[in-house]
Amino acid sequence: MKVCKFGGTSVASAEQIKKVANIIQADPTRRIVVVSAPGKRTSEDIKVTDLLIDLAHTVIAKKPYEEKIATVVSRYEDNAIGLGLDHEICDIIELDLKARCEQAIHLTDEMLMDSLKASGEDNNAKMVAAYFNSIGIPTRYVSPKEGLVVNDVPERTMAIAEAYEQLASLKDSDEIILFPGFFGYTKSGLLRTFDRGGSDITGAILAAAVGADLYENFTDVDCVFSANPKVVNNPAEITEITYREMRELSYAGFSVFHDEALMPVVKQGIPVNIKNTNNPSAPGTRIVAKREESKRPVTGISADSGFSILYVSKYLMNREIGFGRKLLQILEEEDISYEHTPSGLDDISVIIRSYQLDDEKEARILDRVTNELHADDVNFRHGFSMIVVVGEGMKYKTGLAASAATAIARTGANIEMINQGSSEVSLSFGVLRQYEDVILKELYNEFFTAVTA
Repeated sequence: MKVCKFGGTSVASAEQIKKVANIIQADPTRRIVVVSAPGKRTSEDIKVTDLLIDLAHTVIAKKPYEEKIATVVSRYEDNAIGLGLDHEICDIIELDLKARCEQAIHLTDEMLMDSLKASGEDNNAKMVAAYFNSIGIPTRYVSPKEGLVVNDVPERTMAIAEAYEQLASLKDSDEIILFPGFFGYTKSGLLRTFDRGGSDITGAILAAAVGADLYENFTDVDCVFSANPKVVNNPAEITEITYREMRELSYAGFSVFHDEALMPVVKQGIPVNIKNTNNPSAPGTRIVAKREESKRPVTGISADSGFSILYVSKYLMNREIGFGRKLLQILEEEDISYEHTPSGLDDISVIIRSYQLDDEKEARILDRVTNELHADDVNFRHGFSMIVVVGEGMKYKTGLAASAATAIARTGANIEMINQGSSEVSLSFGVLRQYEDVILKELYNEFFTAVTA
């Protein structure tokens, strides 16, 4: 049995949805289908999710929103016409959107935003299910209300154990299961959305729940590349990669697959196959627990921007019991998670995703660290990128860190932070954002072009 997830570009238009149907019909083991909201049809187009966010802002502002609803519905109408469906499905979608907007008086702004964003996946699943049935593919739309149970706020949205138990019965269905991605419900009935790339997470949860043999994640590229093809010309293709390698690369900018989506399938050892909706015969990239060793120690290089550094200095910090705990507790009380904490004898740096900060939070943190921890120096610095070099073979290669540092030095950039995980599968560098692309190119030349040559 295979669980298949189709991303926004794979279901953006009637033509794309027809490709999805062909892919499902081509393999009878593809039994469960997860869909995202319709994405962009062209580079100038607007995603349905963005239209829904605009609608939510309009409702929150207590402005007339009927025209915004009509704009969203028109996107579905275009697909319905192209798929040969009658207007009934569009009427269902329009009524659903109106009902969600009318519920605004009973919801917080955040809850309304989640509800309207989730409608993109939910209504698209209804439409794709209707199309499948219209062409003779027996299909049942299943709402996340029927088993995808998630935890309560304020924790980050995750499926709880009960979800896997309730969703397991889907494997016994004689029909194709069409399931919307991106959201679930708490036990009390509150709709909650997953983080970015949430449909990947939904697909992984379902794959784990039914004990799938394979989780196929369909997107708009043939495979995962060893570096961002928008920065590096013709990067090497990755045919097979381990869970750990993919997790590290996804964390630092690989947008092909959401890093959190690996957790459910890792626990059960279910392989993942990244494939292209527009070229389904291509083998794609397999994500597995173990793979054969490669002559090349580095599997991929990724980069992501939007990081800030909290720098704290205090003489004899290393002798003070509990200093690190107290520092991280201050961040915890501000609802801030951290990425790395490289340290020396008398100083420590905490790497943080910048979106978690604002001027007020920064001022409070600086004040608390200064007065409660009696730091000698404390400051925030912004505008950093993380460059991550990843490979299972890195632990067996001596001098790799030196080679990476030398390559970065050739660009004229300064390394602000360096960190190697205990598993030795990844090596991270903190650099100023302005050097991100040139460093990525130089590291690729060091570990791929030079090796090939």
